[in-house]
Amino acid sequence: MRDKQSLPLIWLLSDARNDAQLEQALADLPRGSGFVFRHYHLPPDARRARFDTLAACARRRGHAVVLAGTQDWGADGRYGAPERLGPGLRLATAHDRAEIEAALAARADGIFLSPVFPTASHPGASTLGSAGFHALARLSSVPVIALGGMTAARARDLGWPRWGAIDGLASTKAA
Repeated sequence: MRDKQSLPLIWLLSDARNDAQLEQALADLPRGSGFVFRHYHLPPDARRARFDTLAACARRRGHAVVLAGTQDWGADGRYGAPERLGPGLRLATAHDRAEIEAALAARADGIFLSPVFPTASHPGASTLGSAGFHALARLSSVPVIALGGMTAARARDLGWPRWGAIDGLASTKAA
């Protein structure tokens, strides 16, 4: 397992929207990036088969493979709400101060903090914006991964090295 400070800088998250581009997106990511397999939309058997295919693609590029859910499919770790994190690399989701505190109490190795910017995942939802993101990220003693409307350009504008995306990485190469 990676130590907390060596978490990948760039993370691709899977979704029904980006499924058709995932193999290419995984190949385009910088070697040693991270991949979070979600695919909540698939029934269990199809979800497992898709996980196996994508995990193999990710591992060929040296990417960390993290699974949303409680299954034990040989992933490097788990992604989700703090109370659902399992063995291995533990990546929690947070949207506010209370959720950051819960993630830290659950001994998360990293926190996906969102939504930083408007996102197709949650249209019309309020966002943290740059100032709100930085204020909350400073509360964490573990690495924070910016999520929500992120692209390489937005990560540079945000001045934040760790970021993840669904759409922002599935259609273009990470820069």
